Amino acid sequence: MDLVLIILLSAAVLLLAYRYYGALLARLFRLDDRRLTPAHEMRDDVDYAPTRRRFLMGQHFSAIAAAGPVVGPILAGVMFGWLPALIWIIVGSIFIGGVHDMGSLVASIRHKARSIAEIVRQHMSTRSYVLFLLFVWIALVYIIVAFTDIVASSFVGSQALEDGTVVTGGGIAASSMLYLALPTVMGVMLKTGKVSLLWATVIFLPLVGVAIAVGQSMPIDLEGWLGWSAFETSRAWAVILLIYCFIASLLPLWLLLQPRGHLGGWFLYAALVCGVLSVLFVGRSIEYPAFTGWVHGGVGGVPESPLFPILFITIACGACSGFHCLIASGTTSKQLRVETDAKAIGYGTMLLEGMVAVISLACVMMITREQAAGKTPNVIYAQGVGRILDVVGIPAAVAISFGLLAFTTFVYDTLDVCTRLGRFIVQELTGWSDAMGRWIGTGLTIAAPIYFLLNTPLGPDGRPQPAWQIFWALFGASNQLLAALALIGITVWLWRTYRAKWVWLVAGLPTVVMYTMSTWALLRFIRDGFRGFVESRAMGDLPGSPVPWVALVLVGLAVLLLVEAILVFVGPHKPSAHAPKIAPA
Repeated sequence: MDLVLIILLSAAVLLLAYRYYGALLARLFRLDDRRLTPAHEMRDDVDYAPTRRRFLMGQHFSAIAAAGPVVGPILAGVMFGWLPALIWIIVGSIFIGGVHDMGSLVASIRHKARSIAEIVRQHMSTRSYVLFLLFVWIALVYIIVAFTDIVASSFVGSQALEDGTVVTGGGIAASSMLYLALPTVMGVMLKTGKVSLLWATVIFLPLVGVAIAVGQSMPIDLEGWLGWSAFETSRAWAVILLIYCFIASLLPLWLLLQPRGHLGGWFLYAALVCGVLSVLFVGRSIEYPAFTGWVHGGVGGVPESPLFPILFITIACGACSGFHCLIASGTTSKQLRVETDAKAIGYGTMLLEGMVAVISLACVMMITREQAAGKTPNVIYAQGVGRILDVVGIPAAVAISFGLLAFTTFVYDTLDVCTRLGRFIVQELTGWSDAMGRWIGTGLTIAAPIYFLLNTPLGPDGRPQPAWQIFWALFGASNQLLAALALIGITVWLWRTYRAKWVWLVAGLPTVVMYTMSTWALLRFIRDGFRGFVESRAMGDLPGSPVPWVALVLVGLAVLLLVEAILVFVGPHKPSAHAPKIAPA
């Protein structure tokens, strides 16, 4: 099958889903612009600020996109072939991920922009609330660990291209630092009224392109300057990135998060459009197998990974991601101007992310299995984008830099938003709502990732193993289980609010799918991690890796939360205090 046809069909299906299923969800959730949103009701211009849909949509999209819709589809495509990955991306984003995201956003604005955890407390129990917050905080830590390590690794070493051009990690780091400076200046200019949003976009968006172009000529080469090894340099960049997260998560929204999200959103739109148009006009053929087998690995030291359930936790963002509920109910709900914007921002951006995942998968589809062997996902993505942009006359080095910076851009928004959300959770659990509580909550959220990143275990060859390789599967499983738990909360809220049969089909069925796949995967991690101890009964054979231990904790929390939900469903009906007071027009 031709790659062009795959792209066109995927885009058409996602557009139809937005038009029809998104409209159905808007009716079922009874969105009404006459109802005052928390952004207006609780406005403080720090966390709560009504924001225009286009501005908020770019911010939300760049925050949820991260590296997930790049890394996950590429890994799954390489492991199982592009067809299973494509089916899960399309079906998952329409019927599970979109419902999860839009449901989280609407539920939050109906509860004064409180988090999903608060909604769980109001509709289930205080015990459920604490369990949920603990689960979320652990998941956030592993999101920060995995994504920080991926970005830090892209700032080290170099990539030699087919034409002899070399793209350095130091150059990508320089472009990245320039990119972070631009939205800060833009935020100040917007706040002081010196420029309108339109002119700020016209001025600063091209400057992002300038940052990409000049980065390779002024690299930040810590490896060469300090004489460190690649691993030591990567760890140093990881610490620098986490320090950035600490600072960024404490800044007002208008100074960094909003303008960077706006620029990042346009940048991601540009990457998406360039990818689609170039694939269409270049007409590249599909080289990678559609299906490689039901089980990946099992030989040569590669762990055995069956398609069920590993595919569904490897592709998280792009199909369904629990992290999105934290963004929707943590920052976006505090900025939603009117309720009907929830369709475009909650459901529409999930489908856009699905399209990003399709383009990422296309980067695998256009190469052979031999070309994919041994390459990291960010390199496969960047080289795929490079091949695409090369046909329109963009130099290979700039094209690869564009691809790597696009990848990095996905991650920046996620990193400091995760840190901000981790701080919110610590403050919710402790009641530390003052300035000192913000500093302590942020510090605790950053301290755990620093520990894991600086204590990376050795691989089978005796060399330090990249943290993202260790924790990606755990991140995927915990992220998908977080989606299942959020869907449990959404289902309970919808059932108590509407008491309608459609709740079970629209929200209940996706809950069952996500809960089954994620717990299945975590139980596999526990079984594999503790297998040596079970067989020998020797304390020395207890797993040294944190993965099975964390998986054990997460499964325990998930089982307890499921029991709490079942008790609500089978218990006496108590009408929700948060049912809409306005009938749909």
